[in-house]
Amino acid sequence: MTSISSLSSAASSAPAPAPTPVPLFARSRFANLGRIWVHVVLCAYAVIALFPIALILINSVKSRDAIFDNPLAFPTPDSFSLIGFEKVLHNTNFMLYFGNSLVVTLGSLVLIVLFGAMAGWALSEYKFRGNRLMALYLALGIMIPIRLGTVSILQLVVSLDLINTRTALILVYTAQGLPLAVMILSEFIHQIPKELKDAARCDGVGEFKIFFQIILPLIRPAIATVAVFTMIPAWNDLWFPLILAPSDETKTVTLGVQQFIGQYVTDWNSVLAALSLAVIPILIMYVIFSRQLIRGLTSGAVK
Repeated sequence: MTSISSLSSAASSAPAPAPTPVPLFARSRFANLGRIWVHVVLCAYAVIALFPIALILINSVKSRDAIFDNPLAFPTPDSFSLIGFEKVLHNTNFMLYFGNSLVVTLGSLVLIVLFGAMAGWALSEYKFRGNRLMALYLALGIMIPIRLGTVSILQLVVSLDLINTRTALILVYTAQGLPLAVMILSEFIHQIPKELKDAARCDGVGEFKIFFQIILPLIRPAIATVAVFTMIPAWNDLWFPLILAPSDETKTVTLGVQQFIGQYVTDWNSVLAALSLAVIPILIMYVIFSRQLIRGLTSGAVK
């Protein structure tokens, strides 16, 4: 019995066998497969996202019959037609609508970036009573759609005598984009080393100079991210231009396209041509700010 118990205790106290290590080539193979699947998923998402834009651009230079015969086909010498662009540019005030959208979008974009950065600087740099409540209030602004207050906004615009003006749209889009801008920019400003700001203060640099000459250049990726995320809703919006600025002098691109859509007949050549022209600013902005946008998104993910 003693020998049996000693053998069992020795067996129980013996170290467990070490797990078999995974070969290095197998781990690299799994890593390569993971990267391949990630690229496959991203490419599939890119195709799905770009497909509607490509479909609009392809059919905008085709005749009406070719659009209905085969909308997925590329234009041929027989089906190629620019009649839609001719109608849009020569028979309508599309360039006026385009200019209105550009003024409204850029104006609101400048105000969103400027006031959002200032508010983010105040919330992240200065500690005061109500700091957290202010941040919570701005977070609620992200969660609650601004369209729920359309009636109150319309009453306010009418009382300020701003109906059928681009100023009304700029103010509404600024209010719509500020909560998200403040949340993004305050997080990036908070990551700037405190020693850098204290060194500038020791050299006698004022707060405004610190903000405009030190803070803003360092948060350019975040500004590009905010610019893209706030420009697209303002440029594509139809709701507020239809309610606040429906006159012919203040129509935006999205509202101007509606004149080609009738109850019984729709001029698809003009609609697709107008949409193609409306996509151009978004594509140009993405090409200009794509590097800063990617840096801003990845920096926010790491932080």
